[in-house]
Amino acid sequence: MLDDQQIRDLVADHGATVNAGRSIKQLIADGEIPRLESATVLEGKVSDSVFGESLVTKTGQDLRLMFRNNRISTHDVNRGAIPFKDQVLAVNHAHMLDLVQSILGSSQFDVPGLAPSSTVIPAENLRLIMLENVLRLYNAESSTSTSLFQHWLAASAQGASVMSYGGHAVQVAALTRNGRLPYLMDTPSTKDKEDMTTDAEALVAGGVCTASQYAQIRNSSLMAFGAVSQYLRGRGMVLVDTKTEHGVNDAGKIVAADELYTMDSSRFWRQDDEGKLLTRDGRPVSFSKEFARGMVTEKNQQFTAEQANAIAERYIQGLQHLTGDEFSPDLRPRDERIIESTNLILDYLL
Repeated sequence: MLDDQQIRDLVADHGATVNAGRSIKQLIADGEIPRLESATVLEGKVSDSVFGESLVTKTGQDLRLMFRNNRISTHDVNRGAIPFKDQVLAVNHAHMLDLVQSILGSSQFDVPGLAPSSTVIPAENLRLIMLENVLRLYNAESSTSTSLFQHWLAASAQGASVMSYGGHAVQVAALTRNGRLPYLMDTPSTKDKEDMTTDAEALVAGGVCTASQYAQIRNSSLMAFGAVSQYLRGRGMVLVDTKTEHGVNDAGKIVAADELYTMDSSRFWRQDDEGKLLTRDGRPVSFSKEFARGMVTEKNQQFTAEQANAIAERYIQGLQHLTGDEFSPDLRPRDERIIESTNLILDYLL
């Protein structure tokens, strides 16, 4: 395992190099991947997607290639690039996918020789169900306006005894800062320009999904949450909350889309040897994007190089705690890594 000093050295010595490189849109425009020249490129917050009529697998499924980048977004604002973030989350996702794929399914294709650290993800182009499936086990302190924590603060300030959140009637006095909730809550949100917490009834009424589709997503996600929580107990960690996305594949099945149980989509807290939460300055020791959110002091703030490196170090530390394995990054130029992975995928699937 890399110790803290080795992690700092890795980020300081190689962080700028692994961050440098062209976007997939630019790589295609420059003729680096000829088979993608006619494809459509959608640029997202933390990943870009490529799909098109020519991208159909040998077995007839529409292919979507997802390219992770190092960007970090908080409060719906892009804050800059974090060294190694793309590789860390790729390994994080691959590790967790092994735990829950039998429960949630997956849109991803298995490609022999594609490393877990590959930042190119080959997946079926699903018919997405336009909701974020959010599960919460703790009233985790958060600065995001849609969080349970912020709604609880507002309800407490108003002197309310009961508040409604995500379809749940919550006793305000029963909650505490960073305290465990009475039960694991499903609190879905919309997938709009600014996500809003909603409930199953509103999603069904709005035509986002059917009642049976939501029931399947909710029930399978609760099972997956339990499976991951059981695994984390052996790692001295607790799963605080998570969000997943889902879609319908060519066979008509609902499967997970995008990343699963990563430090960007979930929150993990450390425990001591007796199973109690570890704290630092009165707050749980956390591995999640909330660490980066806590650095934001201005609306359109961009992280400095020092802040970006500190965030990178926390991501790598978190990955090693989650997996129990030493982080072994690919230090080749980013462009080389992307082109090689993409060609490997296209050679195998098309």
